[in-house]
Amino acid sequence: MSGTVLGVVVVVVFFLALYLLQCYGDLRKQQRMVLLGTLLSWYLCFLIVFILPLDVSTTIYNQCVLDNSNHSTPVTQTSHANHTEASLSLSLTKVCEKPWSYIPDGVLPVFWRVVYWTSQFLTWLLLPFMQSYARSGAFSRVGKVKTALIENAIYYGTYLLIFISLLIYVAAHPQWKFTWTELQTICITAANTWGLFLLVLLLGYGLVEIPRSYWLSSSHGYLLAKTYFKAAKMATEKAAAEENLADVMEEVAAVHESVRHNHCFRKFVDTILTKCTTEYQEEMGRNAESFCREQNVLPTKRDLVKLHSKVICAVQRQTQTQVQWSILLDKAFHLGDVDKSQSSLVRNFIHSFPSGHHQGWIHRFIYTPTVEWYWECVFRQGFYRLLAVMLCLLSAAVVWSECTFFSTHPVLSLFAVFIQMAEKQYNYIFIEMVCFISILFICVCVYSTVFRIRVFNYYHLVPHHQTDAYSLQFSGMLFCRLTPPLCLNFLGLIHMDSAISHQDRIQTSYTSIMGSMHLLSFISDGFYIYYPILVLLLCFATFFNLGSRCLNLLGFHQYITDDDLIADLVDEGRELIKRESRKQQRAEDSANRRWAWRERYRVQRTPEQRRPGYTELQDDQSSSVAEIKKSVITFTRSGSKTGLLQESPAGESLPNRRSKGGHYMSLSSFQTGIFDDV
Repeated sequence: MSGTVLGVVVVVVFFLALYLLQCYGDLRKQQRMVLLGTLLSWYLCFLIVFILPLDVSTTIYNQCVLDNSNHSTPVTQTSHANHTEASLSLSLTKVCEKPWSYIPDGVLPVFWRVVYWTSQFLTWLLLPFMQSYARSGAFSRVGKVKTALIENAIYYGTYLLIFISLLIYVAAHPQWKFTWTELQTICITAANTWGLFLLVLLLGYGLVEIPRSYWLSSSHGYLLAKTYFKAAKMATEKAAAEENLADVMEEVAAVHESVRHNHCFRKFVDTILTKCTTEYQEEMGRNAESFCREQNVLPTKRDLVKLHSKVICAVQRQTQTQVQWSILLDKAFHLGDVDKSQSSLVRNFIHSFPSGHHQGWIHRFIYTPTVEWYWECVFRQGFYRLLAVMLCLLSAAVVWSECTFFSTHPVLSLFAVFIQMAEKQYNYIFIEMVCFISILFICVCVYSTVFRIRVFNYYHLVPHHQTDAYSLQFSGMLFCRLTPPLCLNFLGLIHMDSAISHQDRIQTSYTSIMGSMHLLSFISDGFYIYYPILVLLLCFATFFNLGSRCLNLLGFHQYITDDDLIADLVDEGRELIKRESRKQQRAEDSANRRWAWRERYRVQRTPEQRRPGYTELQDDQSSSVAEIKKSVITFTRSGSKTGLLQESPAGESLPNRRSKGGHYMSLSSFQTGIFDDV
């Protein structure tokens, strides 16, 4: 049974990590090494979290067996005493039943050692190298490796300097025997100290923000206003991404003209062209003879490498903003439908744009319009508020335990109290449930912050397969650095770590591979105990939005309800959503009219007109309109900085993709789609 439980957990966690990677990454287009490194890092971190409760229950059982062996009486006792003690020992032995998830001795130490050192190898060596490798614009693997090594020289040199300093510090103390085990302990302690420093910062934000986000999400008006605010910000980002892409495409067009087909650099230019969007590739192919021939300066290979990297980043950023804008529009339309459905007398949820609504078997048989109406208009608000209250209680328990877990007499940590109560009754299922729920909540608070934070355009996890390789690997690095100190901190909360509780008992297998933290007493008795108390101050700062207010002062707008500038952005976003709603409504009405006309014409047309060729002719005529519309945009031949795209020679006053002064004039692209004018 124990081996089955461990195997099931290993398999389930693997598919969980694979599902998350599929949501954020692109399994078909991104490099296999990037996906493999990210999947392995996420998988190992999730595996540690899911296996640790089993380690706790197994350790408690081993402690029970050890206590029973210590209570056994010697053979030199009298017969009556022997009979009494034997009966007592038998009763104690009956209590110490193996937990349903018991893992045999010797399995967990090897398992933790492999998992821990693999994750540390990933986060400190492999993933930083793969980050530079993925972002490199070199055209060969050797060139990418060379670039990655150069960029990581300072990174690895800093680690080497810290390592040498620790060696000198240990060698300067003659009372310490410099062994391989002590060296491992010093390295583990240094890594856990860095991780704990970042862990408390992320945990303090998540403990307040997660319950508050669910409470505020129960308010329909708050969600709608915040969506408008996001729409205004996303419109600006989308315009900036399109401007940047257009500038980069101008450079690509100049290089495409200057490097001839018989030049040795032509293969590099062709590689760059394959990374451009399909629209620009087609335009450069059709207008190959109309480019400017005034600039004949040939680029160097270094210039092509930089241009290659810029093209990759610009295309990725433009695609991200386009997908995020589409998702934001769907969310805004849905919230508008909820507002209409709440005031409707019919208890059926009505979508403004049925064609864009998914009509799978779940929506046909389970999540019907009636069920959707009851959920959105009746039960959702109460459910979210109840969930927010439960999460708030969990956050309060975590904050209290973080501030009091160092007190063992009396025991003040709530998690330690629950575990010790269940340990007296040997209720292993309750022990594992308490451990799993508590550590899962802490992980959600920390990991959700990792998924939410954004460092300009360098690190940003975007769902719907839009996360770039650099951000995926950076998240894997953070997970591998945060998970080991998170687990040690949790073991300290339940008093299963002797370095914190100073109790003489069997250590968990996870703690045993960390070595004795008493080797560095100023860390084990000082930093590990008192630094987590800082989470209380961070919770207060998050509750009063001090971080968001500071970012607003620096020009990075965050949604705050009592700010006049934010109110202006909300009004701007409302107008943008209305404009896109009217545009999509016109497209929907036009599509419905065309469908009705075709259905009517199919019934009324003569038998001669029912020939397949006649139908194909009509389809070709309708499709040719789209081709003419796509061919409006052309490249400029002049060498002046007038833009890569201009209006058609026919003189139609179509809005240009890039207007003068960089002002954003149209949120819809020229590609035929759901957001185009009819």
